[in-house]
Amino acid sequence: METRALSVNLREVKKNEAAKLRRQGQVPAVVYHKGEATVAISVDEISLDKLVHSSESHLIDLQYPDGKSVRSFIKEVQFDPVSDRVIHADFQLFSADEVVEMEVPIHIEGECPGVKIGGGKLQINVHTLTLKGRPEAMPEHFTIEVSALELGQTLHIRDLQAVAPEGIQILGDAEASVVSVSAPRKEAEASAEGAAEA
Repeated sequence: METRALSVNLREVKKNEAAKLRRQGQVPAVVYHKGEATVAISVDEISLDKLVHSSESHLIDLQYPDGKSVRSFIKEVQFDPVSDRVIHADFQLFSADEVVEMEVPIHIEGECPGVKIGGGKLQINVHTLTLKGRPEAMPEHFTIEVSALELGQTLHIRDLQAVAPEGIQILGDAEASVVSVSAPRKEAEASAEGAAEA
């Protein structure tokens, strides 16, 4: 997984400080690690936005003004419900031998016969997967090959574990649908009418 650098500043936790930072183009954030005190920081909104909206996941080197650098990943992001701007972020630190949980975007590869020949529609039911493993084993994205997917077929989390990178576990309901190929609208309507008549 690629590592990106992000400059951060320490901030004071006091009334109205978060709003003031946002007006200055900064996003309030926290850095935490199990067994350590949480550290309040601020980061440049534009730089953070690029990381948050990337199609890949990254490890992030948080770089402090005194030259200190710590490796982390984005654990949680809060968005403004109206403007969709990032308004807060949580960064989690980790040690080299630590097992962590990270959200990783999925990438679809291949053309499925259910769409190309059967006229169905590929439905992507989730856009990220939560993976558990050591940071160095984490992929930047999780590739899902759909070239064998026929009309009416679904790939569940349990189906994807077999193709997960070594040492990586996919978390979540094993029966949860990730990708499926639905029947064409007319065919689906005809099936529904037939079921209703029966």
